[in-house]
Amino acid sequence: MSYIVSNEARAALEALKANPQVMKAIEFAEADQPRCLEEHIRLTEIEAPTYQESARAEAFAELLRNEGLTDVHIGKGGNVIGTLKGSVPGKKVLVDAHLDTVFPFGSVTKVREENGILYAPGICDDTRALAMMLSSIRALKAADITTRRDVIFLGSTREEGSGSMGGMVDFLSEHQEEIECCISVDSSALQNIIYCATGLRTVEFTFRGIGGHAYSAFGDVPQPVHAAARVAAAIADLQVPSDPKTTFAVSNFHAGNKASMHAIPAECSIIVNYRSNDPATLEWLHETIFAIVEKACVDETARWGKDVITWSHETHCDVPAGSQDAHAPLVEGLAAIIEDMGCRTTLMPGGATNCNITIARGIPSVCMGMTWSADSTHVPTLDHTLAEWFPIEGAYRAVQALILLLLGQAGIA
Repeated sequence: MSYIVSNEARAALEALKANPQVMKAIEFAEADQPRCLEEHIRLTEIEAPTYQESARAEAFAELLRNEGLTDVHIGKGGNVIGTLKGSVPGKKVLVDAHLDTVFPFGSVTKVREENGILYAPGICDDTRALAMMLSSIRALKAADITTRRDVIFLGSTREEGSGSMGGMVDFLSEHQEEIECCISVDSSALQNIIYCATGLRTVEFTFRGIGGHAYSAFGDVPQPVHAAARVAAAIADLQVPSDPKTTFAVSNFHAGNKASMHAIPAECSIIVNYRSNDPATLEWLHETIFAIVEKACVDETARWGKDVITWSHETHCDVPAGSQDAHAPLVEGLAAIIEDMGCRTTLMPGGATNCNITIARGIPSVCMGMTWSADSTHVPTLDHTLAEWFPIEGAYRAVQALILLLLGQAGIA
């Protein structure tokens, strides 16, 4: 079923576009595309693996200062924070993009342009969003727009992987009560709206025993690898709901090495990733997997009746799930903008973004995209790969959408 935007949301957008200052900002965004692309490339070439974002953070902070934001600083957890001051006190609009990428140092040398496409690891996720922020700020200033609410621009750290959205967690630990709503830019296609939060947990389980020679110790000791295999097999047979979408994967399995190929390893570890759009289902899956681990160790110990297989765990990621109304004002506001640009909105079934943290805390939030394609045929699909790419044509349209969305929330003085 297609998404139907309310008449109220359409009317609010038309009223916004009737303001000459707003249209001046929209026009500026198109003219600003060359500069936006220059900053986009510059920031991409400053590598920023998760937990190692400091160089990019310093560069982004300097760019925010150059745009005249108030109180630009690097805060808790390495986050870059700057404020576009509004005309009235009160709660603020948060615009977020994350500084880190999934790629280790040495992955990026130079951004390559070919046939209207930029190629580089991290060229989309999420570096483009940082450049969009800068262009939107310039557009508002060029149009002499003062917002009613303050707008906080956040370059957050540790969104990816084991960072578990740590930058957003740190930011909210100090500023949660100030925030009215959150706009995060962290999705490839502008048409795709992420409004629900897929919770995820990634847990490493380690199984330990005595170990020994594969032949001479056989029957005298239980085997940690076999306990881990019991866990993997039991998880593989789990039945989970398709709605809310729920998933699981044994993503890593490690024991021994080639030098010990004729031994019973004394230790084995597996990593399990599990996700759900529903907090209760995620918790059920969590408890079920832990029960499987305990039973596997008991069964492997009982199989031989000697020694005991023990286990421990380490949680690498723990990101909350959450949901909100598909027709919440912020979601409808973005959908109206996308519709007005001639595209069909797609509500994504979930997603793991910084909005997980804000949605779980009851802050109205939406995650918007950064690339433009009128017919959805030219949208990047290789995020998190070395072949990541970004289409230049029409890129300013996403900046225009960001301007309209934040003005719809922050208001105009």
